[in-house]
Amino acid sequence: MTLSTILFDLDGTLINTAPDLAYALNTLLLENGVEEKPYEAIKPLVAHGGKALVAMGFECNESHPEFTKRHQRLLQIYTDNIDKYAKTFEGIDDLLKLIKQRKLLWGVVTNKPENLSHLLLGKLGIKPDVVVCGDTLEYNKPHPAPLLYACAQLCVSPVSCLFVGDDENDMIAGKNAGIKTVAVTYGYGKVVQGWNYDYLIDCPQEIQRLI
Repeated sequence: MTLSTILFDLDGTLINTAPDLAYALNTLLLENGVEEKPYEAIKPLVAHGGKALVAMGFECNESHPEFTKRHQRLLQIYTDNIDKYAKTFEGIDDLLKLIKQRKLLWGVVTNKPENLSHLLLGKLGIKPDVVVCGDTLEYNKPHPAPLLYACAQLCVSPVSCLFVGDDENDMIAGKNAGIKTVAVTYGYGKVVQGWNYDYLIDCPQEIQRLI
């Protein structure tokens, strides 16, 4: 394979955002007189979005009369503190430098909303060649459309790309888009062999051997 492009999931793959989301949830819980949740209980739910965090924190579902209000408040707290603790995972900065040195393209394909994705990337000074978010298109991951759209925006073939992610939906989307997938064990998802990934890595530095 002649590699031209590396695409990354955002949360749990490129940037460690769980601490800020945990902060937002626990701030919301305390505002409502509810005991804080431990970080390790919050971390696995980050990939499933804010609604999953509200449901876990308040032990309720979306039918609860206060659910929408709580979800909106969670997003506001997170937006106001989006870079309080967030930072790239160890090794990512060096990897991005290498990608540029090799004159490869790179981008972000995430289910995170556009406003939050661009705000976070801007706060951390990260400038991908393309960013496709959860509300950019009609479909998001595990549908292959966001990945195919990213390739189209960059004018590259899917067969010349890698997609790096920490969730099973990343692997499904990659496979369905005809893109080689890289599963990371340092993220928020518990990787299992049934994800049918092409490569498995424990740290970003290991991607260097693929390029």
